[in-house]
Amino acid sequence: MSSRKSDPRLALLVDGIVRLSRGDLSSRMEPSPARDDVDAVITGINLLAEELQLVHQQFEKRVESRTAMLNQAHLDMRRMAMTDALTGLANRVALVERIEAALAAASAGTAPPALLLLDLDSFKNINDRFGHSAGDRVLTEVAQRLQGVVRGSDVVARLGGDEFAVLVSQATMEIALQVANRVMEVLDQSFHLDEFSVYSRASIGIRLADQGASAESLVLEADTAMYEAKRLGRSTIKVFEPVMLYDRQLRTLMASELRDAINNEELVLHYQPVVSLTDGRILGVEVLVRWNHPTRGLIFPDSFIPLAEEIGAILELDRWVMAAALSQYERWRDELDLAPDFQLRLNLSAVELQQLDLVDYVRGVLKNHRIPPVNLVLEITETALVTGAEVETYSLLSLKNLGVCIEIDDFGTGYSSISYLRRLPVDMVKVDRSLIAELTDGSWQADFITAILQLIRAAGLDAVFEGIETAEQARKLTEMGCLSGQGYYFSKPLTLDAITSMLKTNQHLPAA
Repeated sequence: MSSRKSDPRLALLVDGIVRLSRGDLSSRMEPSPARDDVDAVITGINLLAEELQLVHQQFEKRVESRTAMLNQAHLDMRRMAMTDALTGLANRVALVERIEAALAAASAGTAPPALLLLDLDSFKNINDRFGHSAGDRVLTEVAQRLQGVVRGSDVVARLGGDEFAVLVSQATMEIALQVANRVMEVLDQSFHLDEFSVYSRASIGIRLADQGASAESLVLEADTAMYEAKRLGRSTIKVFEPVMLYDRQLRTLMASELRDAINNEELVLHYQPVVSLTDGRILGVEVLVRWNHPTRGLIFPDSFIPLAEEIGAILELDRWVMAAALSQYERWRDELDLAPDFQLRLNLSAVELQQLDLVDYVRGVLKNHRIPPVNLVLEITETALVTGAEVETYSLLSLKNLGVCIEIDDFGTGYSSISYLRRLPVDMVKVDRSLIAELTDGSWQADFITAILQLIRAAGLDAVFEGIETAEQARKLTEMGCLSGQGYYFSKPLTLDAITSMLKTNQHLPAA
């Protein structure tokens, strides 16, 4: 026993077991040549260490694999969170992150970034006519075209809907404008949808970052410039100016006030006579809405109708005008000696034409005021008529069957053609004022107007000419065979009291 107690292998054995218990799985003990029971224990400890080391290595591999999977999943989730699902472009979150990085680099001495915001023009018409899947194809093609005209360091993003952005890194205004013009060029090319070709150009706003700008202010100011481009006619490029921000704030205030204008009885109606060109008899009146603002005075529709469309208040506005105008017509009919064919002419927005309850509403308000449908003329723009989808066509046919007269407004400014004149359920055409502006003796414009009049009559429709301002224009139109018109030569739009007085006296206006 004494020799066993003094065996140095025992101390090594104890030391090996201690190291193993502490997690040192790589240490091994060398058995002696004796091959006795101590060596057997040493061999067993070595085998245990090898097994534990193998298990540990497998566990580490599993942990590494799981960690790699989690890291990849995190990257994938971040990529999804930063990417537009339809186009694969950066989304708004990613764009803001890149803007912040570009602004930080600019504060360290590099050139500032510029931001271009784009909104596609007339994109809604593509969705309405061809469906949302076709619209998605156009959006995807737009994304590809945008990526093809920017530098590698620039970022193209889709912000949602039909709105895109281009972050031009280390830019000057010249560089930003060059990119914007390249964008306009590629979007000026048609998009092919099966057998159809469509166009969806863009309105672009540009903002070159100032020193100390934030990502939020850069986006807001580029968006303000883009909104100004759309307001001024679309398919244009506008560079941000501080006054635009003031105008936008003013429009925001007006939008808030406009929502309350109807309930606050701030809207008023004016009336412009439609006149027989041969004898000056008043055939009817066009109803024109005005906003009698408590502090800004009388605001004309050009300033608030687009705003009403933008904020979704146009439907409520349209229906207030129709109800108020027909109510006034009822009072005139009861109090005055109106001709049986006297017609009330109302503008109908494209949004209203899309409402499934439009026909029921018109039928109901006519019945409430005991007005025959033939005495109501609804004026609808060419664009709304030609680009209309199934709902609009259904509304037009139903209004026609109800007996309401349908008139094409602003004819000659858009899609004027004999094919759609014969196809659409309309009764008459209002020829735009721009076509008779230069109508004088010896003018080539006379032949042009004669051709238009023949086109309208060939489709079996009546024509009304607006914007008649001189006796010469009225005379020339009468000589061409035009029967009716309106304009300042006869009368400007009148207040309720003024038009009522005119109708009460059965007044005839100047004839040709």
